Amino acid sequence: MPKPILLAIDDDTSVLEAVVQDLRRHYGQQYRIIRAASGAAALDICRQLQERKDIVALFLSDQRMPGMTGVEFLEQALTIYPEAKRVLLTAYADTEAAIRAINSAKIHYYLNKPWDPPEEKLYPVLDDLLEAWKQGYKPPFEGIRVIGTRWSPKDHAVRDFLSRNRIPYQWLTPEQSTEAVDLLREKGLDDSKLPVVVFGDGTALVQPTTIDLANKVGISTQAQQQFYDVVVVGAGPAGLAAGVYGASEGLKTLIVEPNAPGGQAGSSSRIENYLGFPNGLSGDELAKRAFLQAGRLGAEFLLQKVTSIRQENQYRVVGMKDGREVTCHVCLIATGVSYCKLDIPGADKFAGAGIYYGAALTEAMACANEEVYIVGGANSAGQAAMHFSRYAAKVRMLVRGDSLAKSMSKYLIDQIEATPNIIVETHTEVIAASGNDHLECLMVRTPHGEESRPTSSLFIFIGAEPKTDWLPNDVLRDGKGFVFSGPELKAKCPKSWKLDREPYLLETSVPGVFVAGDVRYNSVKRCASAVGEGSIAIQFVHQYLATL
Repeated sequence: MPKPILLAIDDDTSVLEAVVQDLRRHYGQQYRIIRAASGAAALDICRQLQERKDIVALFLSDQRMPGMTGVEFLEQALTIYPEAKRVLLTAYADTEAAIRAINSAKIHYYLNKPWDPPEEKLYPVLDDLLEAWKQGYKPPFEGIRVIGTRWSPKDHAVRDFLSRNRIPYQWLTPEQSTEAVDLLREKGLDDSKLPVVVFGDGTALVQPTTIDLANKVGISTQAQQQFYDVVVVGAGPAGLAAGVYGASEGLKTLIVEPNAPGGQAGSSSRIENYLGFPNGLSGDELAKRAFLQAGRLGAEFLLQKVTSIRQENQYRVVGMKDGREVTCHVCLIATGVSYCKLDIPGADKFAGAGIYYGAALTEAMACANEEVYIVGGANSAGQAAMHFSRYAAKVRMLVRGDSLAKSMSKYLIDQIEATPNIIVETHTEVIAASGNDHLECLMVRTPHGEESRPTSSLFIFIGAEPKTDWLPNDVLRDGKGFVFSGPELKAKCPKSWKLDREPYLLETSVPGVFVAGDVRYNSVKRCASAVGEGSIAIQFVHQYLATL
């Protein structure tokens, strides 16, 4: 971002040069120093700077100049840069005029000539004025700006992608922001096709896909190599742990993830029972640390959706949604699970427009002073309730069971009970959702009968299911899609294993294809457990590679 400007004005070139030199010596690191030899020239410069959207922090103008006095210049400069500090440079004879100018030109200070030594007579005055200016100055935002509307699923998807990949952005809505309207007009766009993402370099994307965004912000969407020792599918806790251990132990490791590092755990607002963090940490922070650690150790990250795995002799070929393929010795499935969909009238209609699966932390600020509903009674629902309670006027947790005790950790139950704006309603469930362009009302079945509840935000945490339909049929799964492995594979499908050796602990029915984390059949659904499985999976990868 360009430095703010100090503009010095004097018709006496020797005095002007002395002023500029003193300013540069003390302020050159933080500010650009510009000069003008007359008030008229200085006004022309101000208009040019304003067109370029440059910022002027301070004017230092001589009083006695032909054609336009310093006071006259500062009066006109006030209309162009009203926030800039204004200082008049006077001779002793002009002191009375300078005092009058404090009212007429709203000058902040006047200095007498000569100002030597500047360390005593110039810099202390300007330091105070510039410090006061900085306190009130808000630099223009130069990062990514998302122009959209709250109730658009596409807008939610864009903001969720940027947030989960820890990419800062500013969200603007045409209904509430003139800046959004001006930006659209500047780009020759209208509000019929939102969201629009405007980047710092001035370019814009209209209704971009996640791949469009990834390519623009520098997230890799194409593998750098054709062959890897191990390809990890999924970047949740299990996948990231496998990436850390695989890369650190010398394996050429690729982690492929379609959304963002962290998986379901990455959207947790607070994890307080993870070993080594006595004050807890967010799932986003845990994912960020693991992602950076894996990258530092040499793992490669790829934002893509894996659509197939097939065998070619002793190799595994992993197919991507964009049609590209990579080859590897070993593939590790660590895709985790996704929240089950709510099967009620209106659920599909309002998905991303008031109904959200998971914490959807990007919506928290928008829920300020509203009444928010959460469906679910496990830890993820409790963590979300605590997070939203900081913004919403009231958070209602709807639980079908008779209490939270059967499915939620005690520390979370205690926190919820101690939070006055969280209300837990047991033996209660949502049976319908309604509204116009977004969710406006829920129909809820309670112990007292059916009730209509006005709300614009419903967050769903009801069970979880693996998304494993893309796997080949020879990777055996149970009826829900969880992947069999190790001893349980032999117990459930004894005839599926054809090799003389026993399958390794996390090995699937296809030799060289492993599974870790929540997607594995009979896994412990805890973040620490997923990390542990991802870590030990690499031990079995080594053992498998030794047989090749």
